[in-house]
Amino acid sequence: MAQFFQIHPDNPQARLITQAVDIIRKGGLVAYPTDSAYAVGCHIGDKMALDRIRAMRQLDKHHNFTLMCRDLSELATYARVDNRVFRLLKNHTPGPYTFILEGTAEVPRRLMHPKRKTIGLRVPDNKIALALMEELGEPLMTSSLLLPGDEFPLSDPYDIRDTLEHHVELVIDGGYCGIEPTTVIDLTGDTPELIRQGKGDFSDFAAN
Repeated sequence: MAQFFQIHPDNPQARLITQAVDIIRKGGLVAYPTDSAYAVGCHIGDKMALDRIRAMRQLDKHHNFTLMCRDLSELATYARVDNRVFRLLKNHTPGPYTFILEGTAEVPRRLMHPKRKTIGLRVPDNKIALALMEELGEPLMTSSLLLPGDEFPLSDPYDIRDTLEHHVELVIDGGYCGIEPTTVIDLTGDTPELIRQGKGDFSDFAAN
């Protein structure tokens, strides 16, 4: 049965963050708040945890997973970023965007799109998510909490606990953070391509 931590959204309790990261390092799945909707995360190198997320969300092998990063410099470690793309990222991070970029050798192959070798990356504007990654010392492999057959991601931490208590090791109650997913933008081509309209505004990218 999943543990349930109530963590303050503005001043995350260090003790609970440490305990949450310990669960992640031991292979646990953690449902946690972001600046768009709740997400489920696991350790970047844990294949078994990744397979559990695939099964829970019924995802195929072509699904682009997302690496949740602490900041732009960490993002640039895991993606190939030229000067044009760097300027776009700098102007829109942190924020409710997921960027599709070509992965570097730092990204485990199983996380990348098998043909395009791309990966989704983002920097959230959420203190709990950032505190988790700061304590972890590396990105968090993550996926939105959109379950099969649902139109919107799970948004209430108590509903998440009731629905996923046998599927995740920890649910973090960081308050209500909405049901709108991130805006997904492919930056691998000559111009930014909107893949999914979500919470983030695409108009700035369309002009580039």
